[in-house]
Amino acid sequence: MGVKKQNPVNYRYLDLIMAFFVMALILSNVASSAKIVDLGFSIFGLPLAFDGGTLLFPLSYVVGDILTEVYGFKASRRVIWAGFCALVLCSAVFFLLRRLPADSAWEAYAGSAAYDAILGGMSTGGIALASLAGYFAGEFSNSVLLSRLKIVMKGRLLFVRTITSTLLGELLDSVIFVFIASAAGVFGWELFLSLVVTNYILKCLIEAFMTPVTYLAVWRLKKAERADVYDNGVIYNPFAA
Repeated sequence: MGVKKQNPVNYRYLDLIMAFFVMALILSNVASSAKIVDLGFSIFGLPLAFDGGTLLFPLSYVVGDILTEVYGFKASRRVIWAGFCALVLCSAVFFLLRRLPADSAWEAYAGSAAYDAILGGMSTGGIALASLAGYFAGEFSNSVLLSRLKIVMKGRLLFVRTITSTLLGELLDSVIFVFIASAAGVFGWELFLSLVVTNYILKCLIEAFMTPVTYLAVWRLKKAERADVYDNGVIYNPFAA
């Protein structure tokens, strides 16, 4: 059924994948707070708009698929929590910066109002809280479903497994993320439905478009790491050690 390696420290590329995951997670959250993009057209009368993080955030799901497929659920869980901790630290830094006294020259050409408007979601924790809650539900659901489907399908049809798990994970993530961000005042409620629908569609399309990259990365990593983990007997508890 595949080779199981229990100690992630022995893997050659897991730390690099973790670094890329953390980078994608933090940058996507900053971009989400920075700008809302209007696509300029509607579907059935619903204007399509998405937050800036949508362009990058799906890459974290691609990385999550690669992690689960190659290294298994336990390694994926460890990397996800590393990203969460980094995101909490990032939010704390923006929170502190918001409360430190501003330089008069900076206040003249930029100002606290601009800081609050662009980075308010990160500095008040709204985006961070929304991302943590949405990603907790979405990424762990994605990882668990992908892991179980790998066993059921005996490692075949990777694209079916990644797309199926993405449809569930991205739906949970999009709804929870936009709901909490709207409740925290980061997004206006008038944008709720547009953001959920557009974010969900774009995230799923981006990950589907990245399927060849996922296949290549999985093939190269399995060969390099000499690992292809099947999660037989694994307890899918996100809080387990």
